Amino acid sequence: MNYKEALNWLDNFSEFKIKLGLERIKILCDRLGNPQDNFKIIHVGGTNGKGSVCRVISSILTNSGYKTGVYISPHIQRFTERIVIDGNEISEKDLVSIIQKIKPIVDDMEKDPPTYFEIVTAIAFKYFNDKKVDFAVVEVGLGGRFDATNIVKPEISVITNVSLEHQNILGNKIKDIAFEKAGIIKNNTPIVTSADNDALKVIKQKTIENKTELIIVDDNKWKREYFDLDGQDFLIKGLLQNYNVKTHMLGKFQGKNIALALACIEKLQMGGIYITEESISKGIEKTSFPGRMEIAQRNPIILLDGAHNIKGIEVLTETLRNDFSFDNLILVVGILSDKKISEMLKIISPLANKIITTKSSNERACDPEKLKKVIQEIGFNKEVIVKDNINDAINYAKSIAKKDDLICITGSLFTVGEARDYIIKNT
Repeated sequence: MNYKEALNWLDNFSEFKIKLGLERIKILCDRLGNPQDNFKIIHVGGTNGKGSVCRVISSILTNSGYKTGVYISPHIQRFTERIVIDGNEISEKDLVSIIQKIKPIVDDMEKDPPTYFEIVTAIAFKYFNDKKVDFAVVEVGLGGRFDATNIVKPEISVITNVSLEHQNILGNKIKDIAFEKAGIIKNNTPIVTSADNDALKVIKQKTIENKTELIIVDDNKWKREYFDLDGQDFLIKGLLQNYNVKTHMLGKFQGKNIALALACIEKLQMGGIYITEESISKGIEKTSFPGRMEIAQRNPIILLDGAHNIKGIEVLTETLRNDFSFDNLILVVGILSDKKISEMLKIISPLANKIITTKSSNERACDPEKLKKVIQEIGFNKEVIVKDNINDAINYAKSIAKKDDLICITGSLFTVGEARDYIIKNT
């Protein structure tokens, strides 16, 4: 089996086929010797910000000298982005080797086969164990209670925030979604969150039931002190002390994500894990997040942002309005058909001077003609151009953009991933 064959085998399990329950992942990991029990884990759930929090925590731990894995999903350009140790993606050779070990186990489960995400989660746990990591920062895939990652026994759990998403699976109300996400809370395991209102009430109740400590990171815990297009400075009010930190990640919202990550780091320190203030500063400054508020090109600026839900689009719109200056905003948008398309476009389209609709190669991508129709129906009365693929959309946007315009590519991680790949290859 080579790398391409291994990925093809994985794809047979359909990334988007969701089956609730932990039975299959437990069987997989049990047959592998329960690798997830052999290293310390920080478990990160929530609606938005999970990726940033995971990256900041792992970068700080790596800069502290700990061998640190990070497991995230989905990937932007390459499958191997999902499974990383100290900034290095899993090699194709290692991935093939582990899949060859897992395949016979999966074959034995033909009556109730595991999902794509369950298999990938088991691969990550096996890889981290084989490489003898000290820590793994593990991102929840969907929800929490029945997510495949929820078989872990973490040192600390995180719920970044809760907003409406995947309502067909998680429920139609914030409190219902919060209940699912709060399912990662474990007995006597500290939980860090920036959730508020109804979601916070649900999380508080769950912490009481599990007799665990709740650490709330609200907007009083951080303050942005400086920003430009190269980065930002934040003051973070920690549990133990205050921190003045620099980050190359853009967007004011990153202050809250950094504050969440720092609360986790301080709890590790309180538990006896040696982490210096210098490694905290270096770890935050070295953190990067491809495809999230990323400037891929300048003159004109091409901004990539994988906002793919209502809250993400709200944050992107706020950042464009407050942190960027431009003559015209050319919006390149491709959204998956199962998202809240109209609501998302209502938020960001008033800021645009021209919109180019397109689609990724993902089978769930919404037809760009349909996107154009939705944009017109919500009252956008400026020009809307349809391009059937992302490469053509980017080329057209660049052909009409002037030096002081801004091209923003958004709507889906899949859209941004393909755009990033094309821009890198053609720069």
